[in-house]
Amino acid sequence: MSKFSTLCKVAGVTTASSTRSPRGRRSTRPSGDDREQAILATAERLLEERAFADISVDDLAKGAGLSRPTFYFYFKSKEAVLLTLIEPMIARADAEFDGAVQRLPADPRRVWRNGIKAFFTAFSSHRAVARAGMEALTTSSAIRAVWSGFMQKWIDQTAAMIAAERARGAAPETISAADLATSLNQMNERTMMAALSAETPAVDADRVVDTLAHIWVSSIYG
Repeated sequence: MSKFSTLCKVAGVTTASSTRSPRGRRSTRPSGDDREQAILATAERLLEERAFADISVDDLAKGAGLSRPTFYFYFKSKEAVLLTLIEPMIARADAEFDGAVQRLPADPRRVWRNGIKAFFTAFSSHRAVARAGMEALTTSSAIRAVWSGFMQKWIDQTAAMIAAERARGAAPETISAADLATSLNQMNERTMMAALSAETPAVDADRVVDTLAHIWVSSIYG
């Protein structure tokens, strides 16, 4: 089971990917994959046009050419659809952490920047989905639980990397590594989402990665 599916299970959210058997998708019908993809494509299209709160299960089913009961064969809720759309974005961002602590000594500034860039690139590739995910945090406890789980994972990994840099004498002992990691990750979340939503004020999207990387490196290395 993937990290994403595990967190979804803990949060009580059923998605198409988290309910498949090891041999494949839950549906044995030849058209199962196509129907699931039609629902996901409909959701992404509708999110370009309206807020997540304004999209209903009926909208998703109708847009995919399915009945409401058929929709529920593939997804437990519209939140499960959104989580399935977010899953590959989270996976892309998460992959950059693999082996990062071992790469730090060679080029720490590059490692931190690449991690920030991977996250921003993953979420900017599907801006409407990213915005919907942030919007749903205030209304869906299930989505909030999944996102909080990944945020905590990234914070813990960041803290471990900061501690490793301090242990080898590359970074000074200042404030708590956990507090610094928490603040930096939460800053990333807010700054990136403001840029992706074209808020005012906001850092220009072309400068987000360099701006955040500068703050991270300055904060960690002093």
